[in-house]
Amino acid sequence: MFKQQIQNLVYSALKSLAKKGVFSQITLEKHLIEIETQFQKEKGDYSSNIAFSLAKQLKQSPQTIAQKIQEEILIKKPKFLKKIEEKNGFLNFFLEENILTSKFLKVESEKLFSLNIGKNQKVIIEFSSPNIAKPMHVGHLRSTIIGDCLANLFSFSGYQVIRWNYLGDWGTQFGKLITAYKLWGKEEKIKKDPVNNLLNLYQRFHSEAKKNPQLEKMAQEEFKKLEDGDKENTRLFQWFSKESSKEFQKIYRLFKIKFDVIKGESFFYQDQEKIIEELKKKKIVQESEGALIIDLKEFNLPPALILKSDEAGLYLTRDLCALIYRVDKYQPKMILYVVGNEQDLHFRQLFAVFQKIRKNKVKLVHVKFGLVLNEKKEKFSTREGELIPLKELIDKAIIEALKILNKKQPAWPKEKKQKIAEKIAISSLKFNNLKTYRLNDIIFDWERMMSFQGDSSVYLQYTFARFSKILAKSKLSRNFIKDFQKRNQKIEVNSLEKDIIKKIIDWPDIIISSVRNYAPNILANYLLSLADLLNQYYETTPVLQEENLEQRHFRLYLIEICLEVFTNGFNLLGIETLKEI
Repeated sequence: MFKQQIQNLVYSALKSLAKKGVFSQITLEKHLIEIETQFQKEKGDYSSNIAFSLAKQLKQSPQTIAQKIQEEILIKKPKFLKKIEEKNGFLNFFLEENILTSKFLKVESEKLFSLNIGKNQKVIIEFSSPNIAKPMHVGHLRSTIIGDCLANLFSFSGYQVIRWNYLGDWGTQFGKLITAYKLWGKEEKIKKDPVNNLLNLYQRFHSEAKKNPQLEKMAQEEFKKLEDGDKENTRLFQWFSKESSKEFQKIYRLFKIKFDVIKGESFFYQDQEKIIEELKKKKIVQESEGALIIDLKEFNLPPALILKSDEAGLYLTRDLCALIYRVDKYQPKMILYVVGNEQDLHFRQLFAVFQKIRKNKVKLVHVKFGLVLNEKKEKFSTREGELIPLKELIDKAIIEALKILNKKQPAWPKEKKQKIAEKIAISSLKFNNLKTYRLNDIIFDWERMMSFQGDSSVYLQYTFARFSKILAKSKLSRNFIKDFQKRNQKIEVNSLEKDIIKKIIDWPDIIISSVRNYAPNILANYLLSLADLLNQYYETTPVLQEENLEQRHFRLYLIEICLEVFTNGFNLLGIETLKEI
């Protein structure tokens, strides 16, 4: 709201100064002008450091730039601004008295929580992407949680979102698995614990292959048979896939995550030949030692290997087939790949190859993220170096949550504690991922993750429960509380209430920023800062004990809107609200 208006003012001032020749032409997109909400009176209500961002480009001091922007805005100062100050290169904006309260009381919550920046444009978001015949491990955690949150954010913002799970279900590893199953596997045993037993077979293959290299050749032959449509190998492959999918769904149900499309690499295997022919016709590929490569010097990238010398396709080839399929079938505006940092080169090559063969304007984004580390800041793995299974991590989180509930709520029935512990565990796993900027590594500090104070989902849920109780004790219906704004009474607003109102009014800008930067941490940290303000409010400001009836109703109304912010924010992060904890 006010942030966006101030951003528009600064951008217009910059354009005007460039037109007048005061500044050189500035290459800057409007949404990159950062406007910060301030909670220190001397800094105003909002501030901007834009002068520092432009200092190098304009070869002027931040103070000089800020002063010129200030003067330009003051030529036609809008009514909602009381004054603008330049201080040490920063621009500080002070709103007119009572305008925040006035604006807040006119806000309809339905409009506040309804954005349409996407205008129904299609966005495909690929996330999670586990491998068939292996348990989902801790490495899949970030992709699954970040991808789901981004899908929620884009959908909330008016985009038509297609949630896509791209399974790793093709390649020579399946030749190895089929070989291992034929040599040592028993169907009855596999059925008891399919995914873990298939993983044991795969690990046994690698152990035995060190002693018997002939096994590698057998695996290549078995995979070739699978590629050629051999009935037995196809049956085994389909069985492995079916059992794996059942296990994945158990995890997705716990996390309350759904997909619109689930397709694996195997679906696109048949398209490889057609794509390679297209590449040959367009003279994009060249031969190198019997293999086919694509030169990517123009993109400052190494050549992309597209077909091996034995005429086997690669992951990149199948990814290219999948990308072309998505663009042709769905015609999306944007495709997001929520995949770890280590795949950076792969995606840069994929996007470059696509650009060479198709001049489609679809925006392709690799939404990268860092590693998952333990409390010692080491890779979260077993003693053997394998990544910890995700189910094991979830079970550990539930145990930690139960410890807390046994201390906090010893009288609760066992069933109730178990149910709440599961919700706390899943919420904690999600929030610990989402509060950290995705490019940074995340650290599992169990005590901090489930603390009732600080930057945890438990702290947010506790705050929500605390203020829900206040509304319940008021014995007023929510409709009555909301009707307060229609009565249009003059209200005394203290400084803390003013800060809370500023936070609420920031909501649309926070969502837009989270979407544009593919950054759920912006929303997560916004909710934490709102919770901090509310808990200060709880300690300092009477609500139900307030004698002035209109003042009391205003405070209940303020709490009601804050709880709506929390509810919407929790939904977007994929976290459940708890009314008691």
